[in-house]
Amino acid sequence: MTADVQHQTRGFQHAALIIDDDETVETLLAPVLRRHAAARDNVLVVVNPDTERTLRAVLGPVASAIEWGEPGAFYQRLGFAFSGFRRYLQEQYAAGRTVHIIAEPDVATDLDSPVDRVAAYLSYEAMCNDAYAPYGCPVTCLWDSRRHPTLVIENVRAIHDHELTRHGRLPNQRFVPTAEYLGGRAYVTMPPIPPTTDQDLVVNTLDDLPACRFAIGSWAVAQGFAGLAAEQITSATNEIVTNGLCHGAAPVRVRAWHHDKMLVVQADDAGGRPIPADAGYRPPIRPGDGLGLWVARQFADVLLTHTLGNRTSVRLYFPYAVTHQGMDVRSR
Repeated sequence: MTADVQHQTRGFQHAALIIDDDETVETLLAPVLRRHAAARDNVLVVVNPDTERTLRAVLGPVASAIEWGEPGAFYQRLGFAFSGFRRYLQEQYAAGRTVHIIAEPDVATDLDSPVDRVAAYLSYEAMCNDAYAPYGCPVTCLWDSRRHPTLVIENVRAIHDHELTRHGRLPNQRFVPTAEYLGGRAYVTMPPIPPTTDQDLVVNTLDDLPACRFAIGSWAVAQGFAGLAAEQITSATNEIVTNGLCHGAAPVRVRAWHHDKMLVVQADDAGGRPIPADAGYRPPIRPGDGLGLWVARQFADVLLTHTLGNRTSVRLYFPYAVTHQGMDVRSR
């Protein structure tokens, strides 16, 4: 790490506040906000409505000195949320401002879902330690232990380098660095593909891509997804199939299926080349950088990768409600 980067990251801390009861926010977080207000520090609070109401009631007039963000403006598809906060921090850094972000992730453990959305979000949280650090702004994340299993809370603690406790903001001795955490997630097996899928295509060359795009786009519309959403699903699919052809090996098998209102697309190439654990989390920087997995992570809510033997798989999940958030469409 260069001296310049060390200087930029000096103000960055990624802290967790684990909410155990109704008093946690009042006794641990409210005093932090009071100190910020008294010092006229910049702070952005993006929390769920119940937490915001509690904080406003406890803070009283002090609440008017706090910037309150709209959760829906940040928490959409997981890639959108990650990029939205990153873009905000980048803008503050460019303006010479240091802002303490206090955020409560809008994700819930759902045992009936075909994909573990919380686990996918935690990978983004782990990536924050690298991607947000250059902007020098502290970030505190609120996680409610009453809404999530113990294992989730343990993973939350593992990816935050500090924890806000009754004894203050303490360094986390069990902190797991980004590369190590994401590397472990890369070996997690994907849920099985259903025996029958809606689409089963084979792409041998780049010339086959138009037919693949047409099939996926038509399928998404037939499943009730709006035109813009279908275009985004098609674009994300196009990127992962192109990656399979260019960085893996043909043929690329593309299968698509639905689970209630969620669409799922998987591309399997024959290269067997592992995808880097941090691929697609950062936007391309240089003109020659490929968009690939970054585009796919922006358009899909969850993206999973797995390599076994001579097969590399990329799977995309598109829940109806999340995919259409912010679009002018009626809910199905």
